[in-house]
Amino acid sequence: MVEDGGEEEAEGESGEMPAAAAPLQRCNGFLPGKEAAGGGRPEARLETRLSRRRLAVLAVFSCYSLVNAFQWIQYSILSNVFAGFYGVSFTQIDWLSMVYMVAYVPLILPATWLLDARGLRLTALLGAGLNALGAWLKCGSLAPQRYPLTLAAQAVCAVAQVFILGLPSRIASVWFGPTEVSTACAVAVLGNQLGTAIGFLLPPVLVPNTPNDVDLMAHNIGIMFYGTAIVSTLLFFLTGVVFEEKPKYPPSHSQAVLQTKPPEDYSYKQSIINLFKNIPFILLLISYGIMTGAFYSVSTLLNQMIVTHYEGEEVNAGRIGLTLVVAGMVGSIICGLWLDYTKTYKQTTLIVYILSFIGLLVFTFTLDLGYLIVVFVTGGVLGFFMTGYLPLGFEFAVEITYPESEGTSSGLLNASAQIFGIVFTLVQGKLTTDYSPRAGNIFLCAWIFVGIILTALIKSDLRRHNVNSGIMNLDVKAVPVDSPVEPESTTLKIQSAL
Repeated sequence: MVEDGGEEEAEGESGEMPAAAAPLQRCNGFLPGKEAAGGGRPEARLETRLSRRRLAVLAVFSCYSLVNAFQWIQYSILSNVFAGFYGVSFTQIDWLSMVYMVAYVPLILPATWLLDARGLRLTALLGAGLNALGAWLKCGSLAPQRYPLTLAAQAVCAVAQVFILGLPSRIASVWFGPTEVSTACAVAVLGNQLGTAIGFLLPPVLVPNTPNDVDLMAHNIGIMFYGTAIVSTLLFFLTGVVFEEKPKYPPSHSQAVLQTKPPEDYSYKQSIINLFKNIPFILLLISYGIMTGAFYSVSTLLNQMIVTHYEGEEVNAGRIGLTLVVAGMVGSIICGLWLDYTKTYKQTTLIVYILSFIGLLVFTFTLDLGYLIVVFVTGGVLGFFMTGYLPLGFEFAVEITYPESEGTSSGLLNASAQIFGIVFTLVQGKLTTDYSPRAGNIFLCAWIFVGIILTALIKSDLRRHNVNSGIMNLDVKAVPVDSPVEPESTTLKIQSAL
């Protein structure tokens, strides 16, 4: 395990920040106590550095998030294959995707409490461990009569997701500096998107539709299931090696201020109450749920939409899904870099929302033209904006709710997305089956238009950015070791300046 000592710290924010006498101690997994043992110097609270370990933490998280997303979509993109293999309806196959959404809603509050009370490392281990367990359980469902077992295994992976989706903004805030936090969040979300992309591309290649040879189909599905289980197990062990609770020194001034608060000042219940009293957050909660729920619905039903107009094109349906998500990954990175550079959270979120609406309209009315190349292009445009929106919502929420826990705000956003995703998938699936894919997509377009209005109503108050800017503009001077200044004085000056 790499030690996170002084020799492992990259250059951080300098000038104002004198050297620390001792690292800060952690209390209750979220907010450290008042003073580190032996660290009487008040300037220790202001020390900020960037840890080299942050890149390894981000990489490992992104990888096991990738595997979890792969397991989410691997059934839906082969809905006709798995429906034939297990002898069940398309709706039952859709539930293998929707179980991710159903499990998230009741479990998100306990999961965010665990993140705040027990910390980042335990939450990460639970996510990676349950992900591996669910993958191995799927290996026992390689027979036509074992649909209930594969559903149970998928439910375990769905529980793992609860401990994964809320971490990007927490990892970015705890480990990364103010000029890279949005990019780090985008990269963390990128791992999940890449998993969805691979989930669109790889299963149709590994498991071709062989309705007349069930044994061959079971063999091909087994290759996919066992491969996933091995990879997810390796990532679980890597998580145990790489993940630490937090770096030795806070990476930003906003994190330094949070770490000066005594643990008794934090209440999970009060944090939830504060979030639901925050009107801009409530508007974002609904608008984020609409956009992300629409993305979940489109992803789940993409195979059905494509094969309705292009029979026998299961492989190309996966490639179109890949195009959609890869374009979204590019959009995520560009949006993350843009936010770090401009801090224009509301403006960027609103523009991306509007362009997603336009992209879905174009996709809807060109889907049945008979030219797959057109679907590839319009799917890519739709994915660039719709998938690129996901990290924007996380970072916007952290900005307007600081100093509330990033895990709590992200968890509530994801819960909203799951609820809308369940409703949208059921309704759009019904409209697609009974009428046409166009009817289902128009239903989503109407809701995204509502999301545009709600986003426009959000009053942007960039609290975290203001904290970082406010502290960096302060004339903070080093306090001599033998100074009679009380240890709390520097903290009080910072907090009053905010």
